[in-house]
Amino acid sequence: MTDYASVIESSLKAMGFPEECPRLYEPVAYTLAGGGKRLRPLLALVCAAACGVAPEKMLPQALAIEMFHNFTLIHDDVMDRSDTRRGRPTVFARDGAVRAILSGDALLTLATMKMAENAGDLTARLLDMFNRTALAVYEGQQLDTDFESAAPGTVSEQDYIDMILRKTAALIVLPCLVGPTVAGNDTARAALREYAIHLGLAFQLRDDWLDTFGDAATFGKPIGGDIRNRKHTLLFIRAWEKAPEAMKTAYDLADPVAAVTAIYRELGLDTAVQDLIDSECDKACHALNSAPLDSEHKEWLLGLARSLSTRTK
Repeated sequence: MTDYASVIESSLKAMGFPEECPRLYEPVAYTLAGGGKRLRPLLALVCAAACGVAPEKMLPQALAIEMFHNFTLIHDDVMDRSDTRRGRPTVFARDGAVRAILSGDALLTLATMKMAENAGDLTARLLDMFNRTALAVYEGQQLDTDFESAAPGTVSEQDYIDMILRKTAALIVLPCLVGPTVAGNDTARAALREYAIHLGLAFQLRDDWLDTFGDAATFGKPIGGDIRNRKHTLLFIRAWEKAPEAMKTAYDLADPVAAVTAIYRELGLDTAVQDLIDSECDKACHALNSAPLDSEHKEWLLGLARSLSTRTK
């Protein structure tokens, strides 16, 4: 199979930005050079190829999705006041909130322009998909922010799932749908949509798990941020339901991370949430069972789903 990762990386490196106002565009270049999994553009190219669409035809859209994803990270770091991402200072920490917000805005606009590049008759449809996804992501981010100030016990597991379907899964679904949309393959589109939903759920659940039980050096950012910010992850919701008094006591501490992590382990939540991650990965694989996809690329998609359950970064 083509080395799509190298194609994506070299294309991002070759991307030029306006020479005017370098203080606006330098943080954009810095962000895109920060590496990362490049999962979303990879999905866009692989799903396109799996549906018989030449991957090079979809490269602008794949890059647009990666650019949009990085825009959300710049703004997330401002909202969370995060100092580190991918083992480097965030734009917020390095350049301040104002430059981070402005460069994020610029990256969003550049991503929208890239989404329409060489799209021909499908320009309106692809931009509609892109913009609907963007709104879903913003809705998810708003819900996530609302949950931080919500009283413990008032956010349900279903509330949490609904939030990550928007905040995370929507941006996994989009790259999986671009290829079959261009190919006009509705059967593959439906299968890839279901695959992407379960993949997105598994991805965010594992991200939450790693934020508590992962290794900071591998994960790329400090462990325990979700606990300190009292984010209503599935771990937090279940722990507060099962042991509210212990959780209250833990949050009376100056730094509750160790105490809350211990409660999670005592309740077996590290194992229970991992089991749910495994289940979502299995459902993602099942969605592709009868999908009319090229076998080589289909196998890559199945391997990705299986690997998400044990990823460490």
